[in-house]
Amino acid sequence: MTGDVIERRSMAERWEYMTKFIWASLENAGAREYISKRWPNWNNPAKHTPASMIPELNDWGAQGWELIHMEPIEGVSSDGEIVYAHAGAASRSHYYFCVFKRRLPFEDTPKAADEI
Repeated sequence: MTGDVIERRSMAERWEYMTKFIWASLENAGAREYISKRWPNWNNPAKHTPASMIPELNDWGAQGWELIHMEPIEGVSSDGEIVYAHAGAASRSHYYFCVFKRRLPFEDTPKAADEI
């Protein structure tokens, strides 16, 4: 039984996670160019269209990071905390809280059953 546990542990997928705030803006690097190439007939995209985040998301994806969660937020404070509106009024968001993951390489040395 112990050998089975060691083998399963050594073959288990492992992940690392990253959180990041991404701002939707046509001023983002490569945003205007990407949008005009991808949607050539889109003549007047909104300044804060979510499509403006695609080049940055693609860059993270090219580095092996998979976007697993994205949530619009009211903003980010100067000390990096998420800001939420306290009133029930509708508002627009240009900031997104994103969670990414990427696979870590398998361990070369299996862990003993008592280390699991």
